[in-house]
Amino acid sequence: MAFRVTLLTLFATSTLGAVPDLRGELIDRSVEGRTELLAPVAETRQACTNGPTSRNCWASGFDANTDMYSSWPNTGRTITQYDLRITNTTCNPDGHGARVCLLINNSLPGPVITANWGDTIRVTVRNMLQHNGTSIHWHGLRQLNSNSEDGVNGITECAIAPGDAKNYIFKATEYGTSWYHSHFSGQYGDGVIGTIQINGPATANYDIDLGTYTLQDWYYMTAFQAGARAFNNGLGGAPPTGDNILINGTNKNAQGGGAYNKVTLTPGKTHRLRLVNTAIDATLRVSLDGHPFTVIANDFVPVVPYTTNYLQVGIGQRYDVIINANSTSGNYWFRADAESGCQSANNGLGRAIFTYRGITVADPTTTAAANPPVGCNNPASVPKVAKNVPSAQFASQAQNLPVGFGPVNSNGQNVVLWTINGTSMIIDPGKPTLAYVAEGNTSYPQSYNLVQVSSTAQWTYWVIQQAPGAPPIAHPIHLHGHDMYILGTGAGQFADNDVANIATLKFTNPPRRDVAFLPGGGWLVVAYPTDNPGAWLMHCHIAFHVSMGLSVQFLERKSEIRVPAPNSEFFNTCTNWNNYQRNRPVYPQDDSGLKKRWPPVMGGLGVEI
Repeated sequence: MAFRVTLLTLFATSTLGAVPDLRGELIDRSVEGRTELLAPVAETRQACTNGPTSRNCWASGFDANTDMYSSWPNTGRTITQYDLRITNTTCNPDGHGARVCLLINNSLPGPVITANWGDTIRVTVRNMLQHNGTSIHWHGLRQLNSNSEDGVNGITECAIAPGDAKNYIFKATEYGTSWYHSHFSGQYGDGVIGTIQINGPATANYDIDLGTYTLQDWYYMTAFQAGARAFNNGLGGAPPTGDNILINGTNKNAQGGGAYNKVTLTPGKTHRLRLVNTAIDATLRVSLDGHPFTVIANDFVPVVPYTTNYLQVGIGQRYDVIINANSTSGNYWFRADAESGCQSANNGLGRAIFTYRGITVADPTTTAAANPPVGCNNPASVPKVAKNVPSAQFASQAQNLPVGFGPVNSNGQNVVLWTINGTSMIIDPGKPTLAYVAEGNTSYPQSYNLVQVSSTAQWTYWVIQQAPGAPPIAHPIHLHGHDMYILGTGAGQFADNDVANIATLKFTNPPRRDVAFLPGGGWLVVAYPTDNPGAWLMHCHIAFHVSMGLSVQFLERKSEIRVPAPNSEFFNTCTNWNNYQRNRPVYPQDDSGLKKRWPPVMGGLGVEI
């Protein structure tokens, strides 16, 4: 059957100081030289108890075999203790020298949001920046029937004005590891990030949970300055190269200043480590000398455990791994380096020291494993809970989303931007798509790059394709509101050999995750069920690319979207933002509305590109 493509234009409340997992014991966390003991929470359990030898268990009726898309516990708890204050300050994470930073609660990364599977999470975000809006996206959280809590200004909410605050409330219907970050301009590259740990069952046993572990590239210029240089390099140019790679917010610089992050391993014990790439430009190659990783989850998807010496962690991706401390007691290098196979570069080397308990901490002399990965790959993981994708209608229903790069017309200027589906996205942080839906207004600007998903289709299929002539760069593609079912990837143009390419696609329990690589010069085929009403963003998570328009949004089950009530916080936030804009802000919008872009949009929000 020939492949056809269609281009579309377009509860009881309790405040918990720390939330452990559901076992009656204390958890030892030894990250950054700290040991944190968390008190247990009493729960009613019947079948079995989650513990070091029974991690597959959780609570009555819920375990590692539970389909999270259709079932989750109802704990009756609302976690309320998280109050995030975003401020303009300075920081010096690797000792090179202080620079302007935008931080959450004055820390890099910000606080870990910890909850249990089935909890409701309430977070207050306070914008204490003088001249910047903000919005916080809870990366990977499905937000089932809570589209307004997704945290994307211009799509699901208005930006939060300086001096304003917003409460986000959402249900933890999945468990595992993720992160939160600003979705306003270039902020997250300057420090507006933190991690999320939702405790639940696991697909393999372990003794000690070491918690979340952030990996990020770092620039000695600000993210806004880096974005400006990336834009001004134009066709054929490259973005500026990062200066260092931070691990849990620290590293040594090239001159030897700063400090390595330090982690303690207990001999003979197994340790869960939750890796999160929060970079703005770099895919990272991650390994621990002498200790292979047993992978038990990618993004929020539990997988059948597999072992590997290396992981290629794209921006926004997470891996939950188990480390067995069964080697000779000593000090070992943890490595997180820019992955050249994914066209990433950095002037620094990400390093941390993992030390066996009882050994004096010192710089290791260990070496990396042989045979590092070649190319840029989506691992062929096997989800623990098997889910199949209908294949019969693929050839007739799949649609093409070409990713291009080159000069486009913006406000009468020919500028170089990324496009997807033929359009470079620009949104208005004061007029989100959800406001259009609430008003019954269907006059969406072309620059919103909105695709309306069929109201009758149960599944939607997308061939994300590097357009001919586009730079052959691997793009980590992130979908909001859903896990992508990764049917396949390949080189060249999918439609050039569509029959053969369709034959290679995997419809039986394909890998699932919310960030997947579109290979340089190639294609990525994904599917997802149309089961979550909302306006959902899909974008490249390289900040320089989304800043220059590489985004599209899907409007799904529009008639079923739970729109905000009149006079609700949603509309009050919009009023406050638009009042702030009328007072002539110091920094006019000069980006896509999602990340930084140059030159400025000269008052022409919603322009057609």
